[in-house]
Amino acid sequence: MMGAYAAFFRSSFQTQLAYRNEVWANIFGKLVQVFARVAIWLAVYAGIGATVVDGVSLQQMVTYALLGGAVMGATRHERIIGEIGRSLKSGDVAVWLLKPLSYPLYLFANEAGSFVYRLLTQVIPTVAFTALFYGMLPPASLFHGLMFVAFWALSFGLLFLMSALFGLIAFWLMTSFSLDWTLGAFLHLFSGIMVPFWFFPEPLAGVARHLPFAWIVYYPNAVWLGRLSAGECWLYLGLGLGWAALFLAGMLWLWRQASSRITVQGG
Repeated sequence: MMGAYAAFFRSSFQTQLAYRNEVWANIFGKLVQVFARVAIWLAVYAGIGATVVDGVSLQQMVTYALLGGAVMGATRHERIIGEIGRSLKSGDVAVWLLKPLSYPLYLFANEAGSFVYRLLTQVIPTVAFTALFYGMLPPASLFHGLMFVAFWALSFGLLFLMSALFGLIAFWLMTSFSLDWTLGAFLHLFSGIMVPFWFFPEPLAGVARHLPFAWIVYYPNAVWLGRLSAGECWLYLGLGLGWAALFLAGMLWLWRQASSRITVQGG
């Protein structure tokens, strides 16, 4: 059974690898995004005339901007939601009820293959180039570096679950277009990809730190930079896993409801 999902993983990876010209276009696009994000913070710090703002150095902000693009850029929430929307419109999703396979697991395997592809062909080359250009701080310690990997894996899992849950709502709306924009808005506001929570006013910062979106970008970056102690790393990793379990339960429940809806309407 797991061999089938491994095949979906390989198929997703190989399908995107076939479009080699798109690799260069995507790398160029990522470079533009990262350069723009770093340029904003360079301008902000230059405008203030300081190299440290609220205990955050310019080099830390540059590193945060580079990492933010890497963490967020490897997972495409709009691709997951769009895949569900296309399957719904074409009726292909109804076929999954006849297969001894799980549609949510298929989505996960499919996105995991795309994740590895983007990681190897877009994220790593982009970060390596921009790090050489701007300079990038290493992880605060070996422990923080290892915890960053754990938080990044959690970030991928959480973003997939959020995207799948939002996508399944399309079974009732009959379109996934607005769902893509809605989740994207939440991510840009509350994931920390645009502005880290260090610069948020209270009590908004306190609220944002405990929303599930914070584990997508903010916490992986904060761990890398050593903004969290060892105890806080374990605490927030546990809280993030709790959010992941909650979204997993919600997604599975919503899929069961959607399956019943397909059966009632005849596919």
